[in-house]
Amino acid sequence: MLTFYYNPLSPNARRVWLTLLEKQIPFDPVVIKMDGDQYQSEFLAINPFHHIPVLVDDGFRIVESIAIMDYLEAKYPDPALMPSEPDEIAKVRMAQLVTANEFFPKMIPLVCEKDDSPKRQQAQEDLPLAFMAELLGEHSYMGGASLSLGDIVSGIAIQLAVSLGVPLDAHANLQQWQHRLMDRAPWQETQLSTSDVENFRRRVRVLVRLRQRAARQS
Repeated sequence: MLTFYYNPLSPNARRVWLTLLEKQIPFDPVVIKMDGDQYQSEFLAINPFHHIPVLVDDGFRIVESIAIMDYLEAKYPDPALMPSEPDEIAKVRMAQLVTANEFFPKMIPLVCEKDDSPKRQQAQEDLPLAFMAELLGEHSYMGGASLSLGDIVSGIAIQLAVSLGVPLDAHANLQQWQHRLMDRAPWQETQLSTSDVENFRRRVRVLVRLRQRAARQS
C-alpha cells in the first residue's frame, strides 16, 4: 500500500492527490498539518526538507510532486496520463513547467495584496493565460484528446486563480477546459471550498511575512 503524506490546501500535494485518484490507485493518506507537523522528527526522517507531498511505496520514498507523478505514471501506466507523440509530450511538459516557473510565482500578489492594489492588478495581467490558451488550442486537454499530467498541474493553478477572482472571459477555451476538468469525479472530490481558499490565503500571507522578516534580518 502506498502512503501519501499531504495537506489538501497545498497545490503541489493536490497534484499527486489527483493523479492517485485519476489512476484509481489505492493509498493510505496521512494529512500533515502545516503548523508544525512538518518539523516533527518522524516526518523529517521521511523528508529532511520538511515539504509535502511525500509518497512512500514499500519503503521507497519519493519527494517533489512532479517526480512522484512521473513515478506513478511509470509504475501504473493504465490509464495513461502521458501521451505518446513527441509534440504532445512537449505540450504536457510545457504546461507543467510554465505553471511552476511562470504562473505560480505571479500568483503571490493575488493572494497577498488587496483587490484594488496596483500590484495585484499587474500580477493578474502578467499571468500567462494567453500562453496556456494557445497551448491548449482546440484540443480537449493539454496533451490532446485525453487528460494528462499537464492538465493536473496547470488545471490546479488556473482553478486556484479563478477562485482568487481572476476571470477567464478572454479565453473561452480555457473556460471550457476548466468546466471539463470539474466534470470529472476526482476534481469534484478535491475541489477547495471558499473557506479552504481563505485558509490557503492566510497561510501564504504568513509565509511571505516570515520570509520578508528573515530577509531583512540577514
